[in-house]
Amino acid sequence: MNHSAILLVEDDGDDEALTLRAFKRSTIRGEVVVARDGAEALNHLLGSGRFSGRDVTVALAVVLLDLKLPKVDGLEVLRRLRADDRTRLLPVVIVTSSKEESDIVNSYKLGANSYVRKPVDSAKFEEGMQDLGLYWLGLNEAAPGGGSA
Repeated sequence: MNHSAILLVEDDGDDEALTLRAFKRSTIRGEVVVARDGAEALNHLLGSGRFSGRDVTVALAVVLLDLKLPKVDGLEVLRRLRADDRTRLLPVVIVTSSKEESDIVNSYKLGANSYVRKPVDSAKFEEGMQDLGLYWLGLNEAAPGGGSA
């Protein structure tokens, strides 16, 4: 099973561009799929909407999930992923600018694997995204059948 793809769920165009640039500049060689709102992310992950018929048995290495998203917020996306047997074990990293303690606590309560605050400095942001990608694609050992993409 291929675990070399990342789903980036990000509605901020600048943060999306920085993340994609960070991955291109690193040794990360996986595909990065971008969803720009929570509904699009759920449709991609669960094979519904415009992604109906997509092979959801091909697993992702990780979902990088922003919290403040249009249509469906990140916490609700996480809640739905953990409620579905196909995505229950899929690694999800919250990547957000939120400093709210309740966001951190709720993310972990809902089953986030990690919570990363976006640095304000673009160079640090880019470096952090490279580190995240390298960890999840290179070092992390995924659960067998860990969730479809």
